[in-house]
Amino acid sequence: MVLAAGQGTRLRPITDRMPKALVPVAGRPMIEFALLLLRRHGVRDIVINLHHFGAQIEKQLGDGQRFDVNISYSREAELLDTGGGLLKAKTFLQDGTFIVINTDALIDVDLSTVLNEHRKNNAAATLVLRPDADADRYGSIDIGPDGRICRFLEHRSLLPPLGAVSKLMFTGVQILEPRIFDYMDGGDSRKFSTTRETYPRMLSAGAKLYGYRFDGFWQDLGTQERIADAERQLGCGLTRLHFLQ
Repeated sequence: MVLAAGQGTRLRPITDRMPKALVPVAGRPMIEFALLLLRRHGVRDIVINLHHFGAQIEKQLGDGQRFDVNISYSREAELLDTGGGLLKAKTFLQDGTFIVINTDALIDVDLSTVLNEHRKNNAAATLVLRPDADADRYGSIDIGPDGRICRFLEHRSLLPPLGAVSKLMFTGVQILEPRIFDYMDGGDSRKFSTTRETYPRMLSAGAKLYGYRFDGFWQDLGTQERIADAERQLGCGLTRLHFLQ
């Protein structure tokens, strides 16, 4: 699932006339990077949630044939946040392991390796995490030496870590099992966040919530300045995205 329903308020005024997902980055609509990353790792069935100028996204991407993927759409009359968006799209996701990517997360991660770790741990959720010097300032996710999440923002696990912890931040990429829906309340039209509600609930219940540390290229594309930074790195060869090669 690619999360693309947001209003892109940090990218105004450009998002006053188009969705964030279609804002150009290095010559292609932002959302194409997520689609190509998924395709590179064998993911062909993709659902995209829509709200802000959603019809533009649907017109641009169609059924996904141009990208050699199959795209379905989950349309939100009102923004449902991450948890509500996932729950509304449950019928697309409930039959097996699935990947969720934020539209504005440009990342060169090996999803196949993350998936192998996820399965090895029999995890309910595996969040791709990155080191950041300001992790404590913005709210860190702490993992123990075994990769198990022991603190999620201000929420702590009942199980103490088995050693020194690493303070990391979320990249916007996660691998989930359908049992995550067991920790979500309400119907498919309730607005709620996975970070504020679902993951703390899972942590308190002792669910297998893991983090995968990623030290490669990641760039938030939520502001014009960060898009310009990504374009500079890509344009001058400082960064090469393996999934585009």
